[in-house]
Amino acid sequence: MSKSGVSTSLVIMAAGIGSRFGQGIKQLTSFGPSGEIIMDYSIYDAVQAGFDRIVFVIRRDLEKDFREIIGSRIEKYIDTAYVFQEKENLPEGYTCPADRKKPWGTGQAILACRGVVKEPFCVINADDYYGKKAFKDIHDWLVKEAEAPAGGDVHRISMSGFILDNTLSDNGGVTRGICSVDADGNLTGINETKNITRRDGKAMIPGESDTWNAVASDTLVSMNMWGFQPEFLEVLQNGFASFLQENLGTESELTAEYLLPTIVDEMLKKGEATVSVLPTDDRWFGVTYHEDIPSVQESFKKLVEDGVYPAKLWN
Repeated sequence: MSKSGVSTSLVIMAAGIGSRFGQGIKQLTSFGPSGEIIMDYSIYDAVQAGFDRIVFVIRRDLEKDFREIIGSRIEKYIDTAYVFQEKENLPEGYTCPADRKKPWGTGQAILACRGVVKEPFCVINADDYYGKKAFKDIHDWLVKEAEAPAGGDVHRISMSGFILDNTLSDNGGVTRGICSVDADGNLTGINETKNITRRDGKAMIPGESDTWNAVASDTLVSMNMWGFQPEFLEVLQNGFASFLQENLGTESELTAEYLLPTIVDEMLKKGEATVSVLPTDDRWFGVTYHEDIPSVQESFKKLVEDGVYPAKLWN
């Protein structure tokens, strides 16, 4: 337990990692000078920020490789747990369509933590680099909110807000959740925007008739880094049943996804949640395209050279 007396967990969504990197996870690319993968840096930052526990959301068929390649390293430094996201893991009374290929999205991934995570928690993607500030800010927010008086039926959520220009790829368009934020720093909406591209040094989105529209480069975007109180898992449980009821038996049952940004946005619109946006000017790294790999490796090399990280994260 941290010095504050409030335990916190970092939940890492890694169930899709095998499909993105080939069969198993042995093909995960090394980015650090001692063979570190992106996840190593996130966990290192989380430990320094004060998180007490790491919870990996993985597929059951990846468990052996995952424990050998990643878990065995991390377990020496911090309490570690594993939960499993499977497309067949549905509430009682619901059956997965036989032709469904993938699990049901990030909402189902976090729902897999129900019964395991009972403390405030942060959620991240396994293959994204977020920077030190985002982890420190979310950890401190989680502790502060856990100690605050209950907010009735309104759920208090936080989200790291990244500067759009710090999240773009030089190798093609990306999808980002563009955030609307009020004067008090609270989220008022998320607009999932596709094919945001850097053109002539500016962030642009496609318009009509082959035109492009500029987006302010300092616009805040969501990169799927959230802070939740444990009660949010019950919200996911109830919402997932409603989601399945709406989609099973329809044309969308093979592809529909229960997604965190959509869930949070709907809660905002219904007045069921407040979302504090915690801005960071750290640069986000990720491999959207294979061509991104060299630049991400170079970015980590520079961070090590600048003393942000040691040359070897884990002894």
